[in-house]
Amino acid sequence: MTTMTEASVREFKMPDVGEGLTEAEILKWYVQPGDTVTDGQVVCEVETAKAAVELPIPYDGVVRELRFAEGTTVDVGTAIITVDVAGGAPAGAPAEESAAAVPAPEPEKKPEGRQPVLVGYGVAASSTKRRPRKGPQTTAAEVAVQQAVQSELNGHSHPPAPAEAPAERPRPLAKPPVRKLAKDLGVDLATVTPSGPDGVITREDVHAAVAAVPTEVPEPVAVAAVPAAPAAAVASYDTGRETRVPVKGVRKATAAAMVGSAFTAPHVTEFVTVDVTRTMKLVEELKQDKEMQGLRVNPLLLIAKALLVAIKRNPDINASWDEANQEIVLKHYVNLGIAAATPRGLIVPNIKDAHAKTLPQLAESLGELVTTARDGKTSPAAMQGGTVTITNVGVFGIDTGTPILNPGEAAILAVGAIRLQPWVHKGKVKPRQVTTLALSFDHRLVDGELGSKVLADVAAVLEQPKRLITWG
Repeated sequence: MTTMTEASVREFKMPDVGEGLTEAEILKWYVQPGDTVTDGQVVCEVETAKAAVELPIPYDGVVRELRFAEGTTVDVGTAIITVDVAGGAPAGAPAEESAAAVPAPEPEKKPEGRQPVLVGYGVAASSTKRRPRKGPQTTAAEVAVQQAVQSELNGHSHPPAPAEAPAERPRPLAKPPVRKLAKDLGVDLATVTPSGPDGVITREDVHAAVAAVPTEVPEPVAVAAVPAAPAAAVASYDTGRETRVPVKGVRKATAAAMVGSAFTAPHVTEFVTVDVTRTMKLVEELKQDKEMQGLRVNPLLLIAKALLVAIKRNPDINASWDEANQEIVLKHYVNLGIAAATPRGLIVPNIKDAHAKTLPQLAESLGELVTTARDGKTSPAAMQGGTVTITNVGVFGIDTGTPILNPGEAAILAVGAIRLQPWVHKGKVKPRQVTTLALSFDHRLVDGELGSKVLADVAAVLEQPKRLITWG
């Protein structure tokens, strides 16, 4: 993951923090030249085409140089910061002095065909195939470096130790979101009993550890503002009559995904207007329910539950089109995407296994999803693997729209504004709470009958929410 430019200086390269990403923008530096860093310490925040991600440094030392300024877009595999792992030379010290202070170690001999083992992962049984990137061809050595960067980001490790050094205790196996959860909850993963396959620690294991042993919440640490590195960043500029803004990050990824979806999947959109007065009354009742206290209770919660019930009754809507293998993939789980407008643009994180959640659990997951998205902390993993999506355009006062499918999904439900309108109810015109729903679907996967049944079921549940009990 690093290269030696001096005897004790290592370079930390921009990792691929999401499968197949080729670049990331440096949002903020948390360190500056001369600062001491430790293994696992977050040194900067970057924005990829999927989300904002904090990058930890994988070794101890003193920061020598920040290669790029905040706001700069950097290709994956490019060195962004150098660190003196000897820790003795101050920032800006001549290279010759630093090199002389620490003798250069002899090159380590490795068995032929064997890659360095990252702590906590062991020797891989087979190489991991990565999706080909667009742009210049990369060498086998560069691919190996990128794979090591990804693995080292998922579980921080020290550089390979000399042969005579004592073996370190292997790190517990856990995915990055689980490691972050453990860090936020103050749980030492080394004390957690894994229940996942091959000894991998799951989110449930971390929560079980929290329930078993009370933990202390660490006090927040203030981070001082860091001056930008000397390199120039590309930003928006004004020509007098126009302002031009570079397309990058989430906006760039969204544009590419929407164009690809619109011109790949044949979209069909159907509409229905429905009386949701009873649903709105149920929302108010749930807000007073003691089991829902402290949870996010709003119309979107019941709309999400209604869509899950409709999918349960019409499971073929929950599918994807595999172009490479010419197969339709039917999903037996629902990862429910919620389109969220954030300062960085539109993102679609999803609630994993939403079909298996109770109403309070679904409310809790929705609340966490919205809060994380607004804070700009949604992880790339949270935006992968979605199966169906809801976009709530009603919050902007819009009646409805024709939403474009999230790539890889067969359907997306748009929810319009809920308005008090004259409506025929029990033979009389009365003011009722009314909204318009729009369901777009991939006509390769979903014919008109199936799409109509799903939309009709969602509308029926919202009109008579007691069907949540009889159908759910």
